[in-house]
Amino acid sequence: MSVPTNTTAPTPAQLADHRGRPRPLIEVPLSYEQARLGLAFHEAGHAVLALAYGMRVHTSEVIAWAPEPGRWGVTGSTRSESSVMSPWHFAAMCAAGQVAQVGYLLAYGLWTPERALACAAEHDRAMAVDALAGFGIPLGVTSVPEGGKSWGMVRGMARRKVGHLWGEIRTVALAMNERTKLTGDEIADLTGLPNAVMPRAEVAS
Repeated sequence: MSVPTNTTAPTPAQLADHRGRPRPLIEVPLSYEQARLGLAFHEAGHAVLALAYGMRVHTSEVIAWAPEPGRWGVTGSTRSESSVMSPWHFAAMCAAGQVAQVGYLLAYGLWTPERALACAAEHDRAMAVDALAGFGIPLGVTSVPEGGKSWGMVRGMARRKVGHLWGEIRTVALAMNERTKLTGDEIADLTGLPNAVMPRAEVAS
């Protein structure tokens, strides 16, 4: 696969976290093809665990662009929702992107400490911290708060689930790398996992 031909950078909204702040762009010592596939594994980790935990996935994609000759950028996005789910399952789904991306580096013989560190995805962690805070549940970044868990413990939860579903994640990642964007129903077809149907509200008029 050649470098991206799209020269238009994603919109600020596509590069923002859930709070609307720009996500940092990190340089990594990988070729475009390697980085793109790694991001596909990252998004596949989110999407597959979302399905496994009973969420509805709308889309999951890799986004690539070349702002100028010899330079390129790649990121990703997975859109999902759920009406009822465990807060800890949501946190593990957030952590699954990093876990799956590091798993890709290990599986393809690309792991180095620098590359693994670049998979950290602090915006995913921040989203989990904020979401659990809404339930009154503390999620610690570097320590275990009273009545809660640490991000390291959440990554451990995600690691076990990612390991169990690695075949499905790999299948989705390869398909996403090839097609760029997958719908939740396409991911469900690829994995055999159900894509939950969200209840619709009835409004009297």
